[in-house]
Amino acid sequence: MRQISSKKITQVVADLCKKANFILPFFVKSALEEAYRNEESERGREVIHKIIENAGVALSEDVPMCQDCGITTVFAEIGQEISVIDGDLKEAINQGVRQGYKEGYLRKSIVEEPVFNRKNTSDNTPAIIYFDIVPGNSLKIVVVPKGGGSENTSALKMLNPSDGIEGIKKFVMETVEKAGPNACPPMIIGVGIGGSFDSVGILAKKALLEEVYNIQKDDNILGLEKELLKDINRLGIGPAGLGGRITALKVNINTFPTHIGCLPVAVSVSCHALRYAWEVL
Repeated sequence: MRQISSKKITQVVADLCKKANFILPFFVKSALEEAYRNEESERGREVIHKIIENAGVALSEDVPMCQDCGITTVFAEIGQEISVIDGDLKEAINQGVRQGYKEGYLRKSIVEEPVFNRKNTSDNTPAIIYFDIVPGNSLKIVVVPKGGGSENTSALKMLNPSDGIEGIKKFVMETVEKAGPNACPPMIIGVGIGGSFDSVGILAKKALLEEVYNIQKDDNILGLEKELLKDINRLGIGPAGLGGRITALKVNINTFPTHIGCLPVAVSVSCHALRYAWEVL
C-alpha cells in the first residue's frame, strides 16, 4: 500500500490553484489564435487579440487572467492501492485551496450561506470536491476554477427520450443563445448526456476537460459536436457579445448510460478563460 502525505496533497492543490488561474491551457490558446485568424469582424478580432494578450500578461506576471477566480471544483481520482497519511484528504484539499488563493492573491468569492447572510468565507473554501476510486496506486488531482458569470449561464434539463437528437440540439442552442455576452464569449461548451439528474452536470463539466480525461466518442457524437459548433457560430453573438463569426471555440460532449425513460442533458458553459490544472501523485 503506497502512502501519500496529506501535507503533500495540500501543497499540490495550492500550486494547482495558482497555475490554473495564471496559465491558459495550450489547446485554448491555440483555439483562440485560430479564432483570431477566422473571425471576420474587425471588432471581434480586436477582442480576441486582447484576450490572447491578457493571457500572456497573466503567464509572465503570475497574476490571474480574470478578476473572477471562480468557485473551485476539484476532481480527485484515488487509486485503491494508496493510503493518505498525516491527515484527512478532504481537509487537505480545502487547506490547499486556502493556501493557494492566499499565496496567489486570488479573489475569494465563496459565501458560507447561500440565501440569508451570504457572508464571504474569505478563503474561497469549501471547494466542490468529487472523489472517484480507481485502480492503481496514484492520486490524480484536477483543479477547475470556474467563474460565476459562465456558471450562471449553464443549465440542466430532463428531456424525454422521444425528444431525441433534435431536443438535445434545441436545448443546447437555447442555452447558448440565452447566455449571450454574459458568458464572456468566445465560449467553450461542455455537454453532458445521460446518467441521472445528479450526475449529468458532472458529465458536462468534465466534457470541458477533454485534455485531462481523453473522453472516447463514436462518430455520431463527433458529428453532433461539429454540427452544434457550426450552428452556435451562426448565432452572431461573437467575441464579447459584440457580434461576429466566432461565438464558441469548441463543443465537447460526454455521455453515460441512462434509464430507458430518461434523457438528461446538461450544458456547462465556460468563458474563453477555461481554467484548469492537474497533477498525478
